[in-house]
Amino acid sequence: MINSKITGTGSYLPEKILSNYDLEKMVDTNNDWIVERTGISERRIASPQENTTDLATHASLQAIEAAGLTPKDIDFIYFATTTPDRIMPNSASVLQAKIGAGKCGALDIYAACTGFLYGLSIADLMIKAGMYKNILIVGAEILSRFVDYSDRGTCILFGDGAGAVVLSASKDEISKVYGHKLRSDGELGELLTLPMGGSQHPVTQENFDNIGPYITMEGREIFKSATRTMAKCCDDVLKQTKVDPSEIDWLIPHQANLRIIESVAKKFGFPMEKVIVEIEKMGNNSSATIPICLDRSVRDGRVERGQNILLTAFGGGITSGSLLMRY
Repeated sequence: MINSKITGTGSYLPEKILSNYDLEKMVDTNNDWIVERTGISERRIASPQENTTDLATHASLQAIEAAGLTPKDIDFIYFATTTPDRIMPNSASVLQAKIGAGKCGALDIYAACTGFLYGLSIADLMIKAGMYKNILIVGAEILSRFVDYSDRGTCILFGDGAGAVVLSASKDEISKVYGHKLRSDGELGELLTLPMGGSQHPVTQENFDNIGPYITMEGREIFKSATRTMAKCCDDVLKQTKVDPSEIDWLIPHQANLRIIESVAKKFGFPMEKVIVEIEKMGNNSSATIPICLDRSVRDGRVERGQNILLTAFGGGITSGSLLMRY
């Protein structure tokens, strides 16, 4: 029986910090209001010289090194992002060249904040099918370039960053992926959009003036849908794998908003002291939040080999999912 095992993790946050006090000078808001409603005190912003694949390169090389591998050992790359360098070529292929991974398969996953979980779930199935031995899964975003800094409902939330893992074939029973549950509700897709840049609204001066190149969000509806859906995905994957909630050592949720995280934990009946929360210093990094949190908690010793880890996310689409593994 071939299992899949996370053999390496990595993450990267840009150097520039945008604090709540900086935002006070840009839009009608204040630090206390932001912290109370989101749990965020600062977020990282990529430099003008950095592209999304540059952030991903740092995180990927860390993960590959932690796995005891070289880039040439990677058999496939999944790159989750909503903010690619360009529409074409795909970011996974650009990353492949930057890290020197050879001619392995390289595919982008466009599922917003749930993209990393989609990639990790697909990679798990490919490894268990015997197709590949080592798959690199990356979540990376430069959301700051798609945020309207005059809109206090969105500009306080988003930051830039990248996280990565290497998933490898293993017969080790100590570490494995138990199972996963992926969902989408396209009827709610308009709750969170990036309207310009595709075939519906291509980049023209008219569309720039009338539609704008920025993220739009229905905050209240997102909150209600996110808490309900992530809790259900967690419940579904535990029933599927026949694992009791008491056996979970850590919950690592998508870091969208501290109040959403707390609400999911409460709805799911999970104690907050067993929830990994890193949102205060990095904000919402979309597809990058879960791999960043996983890497940080592995490196600081919170997450240890043999522990049961439940990952869950919710994002534009509206996509959602959960994955249960023994790290």
